[in-house]
Amino acid sequence: MSVAACYLYRDGKRLEAVPFYDASMPETESDFIWIGLHKPTSEELSLLKDRFGLHELSIADALSSLQMPKLSAYDDQLFVVAKTAQLAGDRITYGETAIFVGKRYIITVRHGSDRGHGELRGRLETSPQTLRHGTDYILHAILDFIIDGYLPIVRTIEDTVLDMERKMLDAFLDRDQITRIFRLRREIILFQRVLDAMLDLCGKLVHLDLPCLDKEAKPYFRDALQHMHRVETMVGSLRDVITSVFEASNLLEQQRQGTITRQLAAWAAILAVPTAIAGIYGMNFDNMPELKTSYGYFVVLGIIAVLCIGLYVRFKRARWI
Repeated sequence: MSVAACYLYRDGKRLEAVPFYDASMPETESDFIWIGLHKPTSEELSLLKDRFGLHELSIADALSSLQMPKLSAYDDQLFVVAKTAQLAGDRITYGETAIFVGKRYIITVRHGSDRGHGELRGRLETSPQTLRHGTDYILHAILDFIIDGYLPIVRTIEDTVLDMERKMLDAFLDRDQITRIFRLRREIILFQRVLDAMLDLCGKLVHLDLPCLDKEAKPYFRDALQHMHRVETMVGSLRDVITSVFEASNLLEQQRQGTITRQLAAWAAILAVPTAIAGIYGMNFDNMPELKTSYGYFVVLGIIAVLCIGLYVRFKRARWI
């Protein structure tokens, strides 16, 4: 059974659990029913469509698990699709929560998310004065709950990137680490697209006059919009950090390669001295007077040593070695 919860509320207090197949529109104006579904079947949603007069287009969207955040109004009902996210290794996986909102009912349909609404429901039930305001306040609480789920993703990836940044200062980033940086950057770019759609959704809830939404609830949705802006700012900063880590690693690698190149050039210059002198004396000409002296060999070796030491000291001062 895909029914996670089905409860009747009156004046902000939970009255009783309602069997799913007996669920219907409450007759009392102050009552509302909250139904939570997880991966429901088409038959279950068809039942709710008949009982609550849900629009067939919203039913089709609720059955799909590949929806982007959206907001639709059908007469006196509101249909919202919010995107959930969770981190699996270095990959962000997404789910959808479809929400049907009417004056006397709210129905949530979850796909792909492991975070149920039981904890949220329990927290709201401890504050009947909030639930007494109606289903639009529950809609805000669900959206805020989903947005809160974005923060651990950002913080975990941020800690991973900062750890890579510290390691980068001590050693070269290897191929696996560079591949990981690009993978994280790709995940962040895709995540930003989801956040942009969620921002648009929250903006509509704040600025548009929509059915089932009390004007007094606008500040709550404005708070959710500000929450989304903070998350988007954090993700944007994280993307910049990922880019800077790669660029800094590339610059450090170029600097290290330049240092190695200078060292090789310095040693080549030093070794060129004995090579040149040995090459001259390897010509085997007859008229080379110093070859006949008793100490010519030692003098040449001494000259080679002095020149090599002089070059070494000079390159050392220039920090080429």
